Amino acid sequence: MASPLSDPTALAGIKVLDLSRILAGPSATQMLADLGADVVKIENPNGGDDTRGWGPPFIETEEGTRSEAAYFACCNRGKRSVSLDFTTEEGAQTARELAKVADILVENFKPGGLAKYGLDYATLKELNPRLIYCSITGFGHSGPYANRPGYDFLIQGMGGLMSITGQPDGAPGAEPVKVGVAICDLFTGLNSVSAILAALYYRTQTGEGQHIDCALLDCQVAMLANQSSNWLNCGITPQRMGNNHPSIVPYRVFAVADGHVIVNCGNDGQFTRLCGALGKPEMAEDPRFKTNEARCENRELTDQTLADLLIDYDRQSLITLLEGVNVPCGPINDIPAIFADPHLQHRQMEVQLNREDGTAFKGVAYPPKLSKTPARYASPPPELGAHNQDVLKEWGVS
Repeated sequence: MASPLSDPTALAGIKVLDLSRILAGPSATQMLADLGADVVKIENPNGGDDTRGWGPPFIETEEGTRSEAAYFACCNRGKRSVSLDFTTEEGAQTARELAKVADILVENFKPGGLAKYGLDYATLKELNPRLIYCSITGFGHSGPYANRPGYDFLIQGMGGLMSITGQPDGAPGAEPVKVGVAICDLFTGLNSVSAILAALYYRTQTGEGQHIDCALLDCQVAMLANQSSNWLNCGITPQRMGNNHPSIVPYRVFAVADGHVIVNCGNDGQFTRLCGALGKPEMAEDPRFKTNEARCENRELTDQTLADLLIDYDRQSLITLLEGVNVPCGPINDIPAIFADPHLQHRQMEVQLNREDGTAFKGVAYPPKLSKTPARYASPPPELGAHNQDVLKEWGVS
């Protein structure tokens, strides 16, 4: 359920000019909109954001006609759309006038691509020194790859993620595999928001805006976490391990009588409780399995021993058993099962917003729950150019 629009919001009064398209930038600006900012999405009058047409599937209106693609709906709620061709001098001048009164601008054009329209940071900071200008690109605004186009799939490969995702060499189906969602785009959006909010706080102290250079490749490398640390500190090159963990055993998917269950023991106490629940308390005292380090050294034997013990359980019985002794475990849900889950329903993670014509747009809520300034969902994804006159009037642009 959406928060009442009368609730206080964290970013009330903040104006965001959104020149971004596709996913990384729009996901960032949707978060800013959820937090209360007035986000104005600038779109080419000829079709708008490409993702409006990235289907099937497409959302249907109440009359059964085609609306926007479901892809567009995932990252554009709470915004107002202005159709503006800034490749013309008149359009560029209007965009600059909007930037003069904006607090934040987000764009994902290639480095230098907006300079010819006078919409680059160097130009706009002279018009609006308080402007926080966030550039999202594949490779950043400096370096030998700066002018390359960057897409999520490409970055998952170049950024190392696919080298550790997929079945290990020698196993059936072994090859590098991408994650099933554009995770580099989404993490770049998250990093962009954290940087924007940091810059916004800095501006409250100094009155000065700044430029944020946020690259998909940089964000992907930062996501490697313990895997990059294994290389940087120990000289170990991480490999594809399927569902196994390089440093924790057991930590994987196990087959059961009616499907699969994830079981992971992050410490020796959990492993001891696991063995007791399975009727094998002596296993936890066996020197080959007693510590996590020993289990890592005897990974295949540990996993196979547990696999033999678990195969005769049905999924729910095993989950109930292990939850009863506080051993982390769970099912592998498909997407429909996620939104049917009573816990996620309690957490109100599904949001529905309707257009005036009754067309329903469903989405995933902003995850953090703020006690004083909760996220609010003001409006469904906008129709192309639906707010041209309202925005120009409210932002004081002729």
